[in-house]
Amino acid sequence: MSLLLSFASLLLSQKVGAPPELASLLEEIGRESHTISGCGEIGADPELDEFMESYCEVLHRYKEELSKPFDEATTFLTNIESQLSDLCKGALTMDYRTDEGAESSDEELSGGELVEACESQEWHGGRRSQDIKGMLMRKYSGYLSSLRKEFLKKRKNGKLPKDARLTLLDWWNNHYRWPYPTEEEKLKLSEMTGLDQKQINNWFINQRKRHWKPSEDMKFALMEDVAGSIRGGPPYFDTGAGTGTADDI
Repeated sequence: MSLLLSFASLLLSQKVGAPPELASLLEEIGRESHTISGCGEIGADPELDEFMESYCEVLHRYKEELSKPFDEATTFLTNIESQLSDLCKGALTMDYRTDEGAESSDEELSGGELVEACESQEWHGGRRSQDIKGMLMRKYSGYLSSLRKEFLKKRKNGKLPKDARLTLLDWWNNHYRWPYPTEEEKLKLSEMTGLDQKQINNWFINQRKRHWKPSEDMKFALMEDVAGSIRGGPPYFDTGAGTGTADDI
């Protein structure tokens, strides 16, 4: 009898989260085992009976622990479904009314007029989809933007996104003769790439060290600036990380 009770308890724990068909089958097996257990008698081994009773209690607690997160997940999904239903209720009501009007109008239209009505209905359907999409974008754009910034912060050091690198390289190629962006240009690049000022400065510093050398004319111009400023102090240049002297270049 104790074995049958423990088997029934095990079946109860297996029902948690099981598909409806499997849950029904387990419930039927449990009823049959319960009927059989009612016809049995307590065995002659009290220690075994006591052990099986303890085992049944453990199985019942196990079932309760399994049921709790499953029930919470079910409740959460139900709430989400309800919220989505409320969100789309206005659009669905509009669709229903439009469909009713279309049905009554179809009875009076024929030929080319019916084709035009169908095309108009398709256009309105696409327009409603765009309206819903726009509403969702307005509602969640701030959250999506914060997620994007958070993702950019957590990426590997030195591993910039491909689109950002292409944008910086495009600016680099257009300003190769003097690849030192102004503060205003850095702000614009930051908006275009989603990178912060430090990332942009570091990229230009590394890029100049690896891939850029001043032309001969530029070297002579720098030498003249240095010679002319000996009495007034060293000249300053934008090195990408702020201001710097000619030695930084």
